Amino acid sequence: MSHFYLEFDFKVTPPEPGSDVLMAQLGAVGFESFMPTDDGVLAYIQKSDWHEELLHTVEILDASFCSITHTHKEIPPTNWNEDWEKNFSPITVGDQCMVRAPFHEASEVRYDIVIEPKMSFGTGHHQTTHMMLEYILAHDFEGQNVLDMGAGTAVLAILAMRKGAEKATAIDIDPWCVENATENAQRNGVSTIEVQLGGAEILPKTPVFHSVIANINRNILLEDMASYVDCLLPQGLLFLSGFYKEDLPAIIACCSDLGMTYVDHRERDRWVAAKFVNL
Repeated sequence: MSHFYLEFDFKVTPPEPGSDVLMAQLGAVGFESFMPTDDGVLAYIQKSDWHEELLHTVEILDASFCSITHTHKEIPPTNWNEDWEKNFSPITVGDQCMVRAPFHEASEVRYDIVIEPKMSFGTGHHQTTHMMLEYILAHDFEGQNVLDMGAGTAVLAILAMRKGAEKATAIDIDPWCVENATENAQRNGVSTIEVQLGGAEILPKTPVFHSVIANINRNILLEDMASYVDCLLPQGLLFLSGFYKEDLPAIIACCSDLGMTYVDHRERDRWVAAKFVNL
């Protein structure tokens, strides 16, 4: 099953700071990804998630400090893959990890990860994925059981396995991502990753994971946080991203209410990744 997406072309005058605020507010109502342009932003949402009333809750569209207009069109899945093959370039995280496509040459790095994302999120180019890769590189996963929620391409689970994890589970609500994650796990020699279709409702209700990795978005993180904590072992680590720095206090408060302790966070172009421990 492949999902169709809608591409919204927002023209923002002046572009700053309106574009950043717009992306934050669109992310809060279900838009999944963004691409800044010279005069605004392109925003993408699954067609099945779209309804006309959605933009009525985006406050900046009625703000007085900027003017915003938009048009939109439907984007078939095949077009996304074609665009990716035209524009995708390898990325290097630190000096240890490269994320590249099958048609790119390998590099002399410790962790050479080959990803063909198709419609799935997670090539390392987005700020959130990049920061989560940094967190994984900095952590010892030897012998661990790891959960990757909202796995997309499963690049995070793949790196965790390459870093010594004994077992990893990659979960996503999109059947396309489940298919793609399975292919990528096999492509990188970690086919033992268990890829599952679903959301927080399929998580175990008992502590089984040493680390939980969730790069999704603010609203889903807040809604499903209790489910992540329920399946996290004592002393287990929770790595979160997919939200802006102004959302960090709400994320910390939610985790604190569930008994998690804030450790630290990283920032990249206003996006944030944060680390918590289950003491």
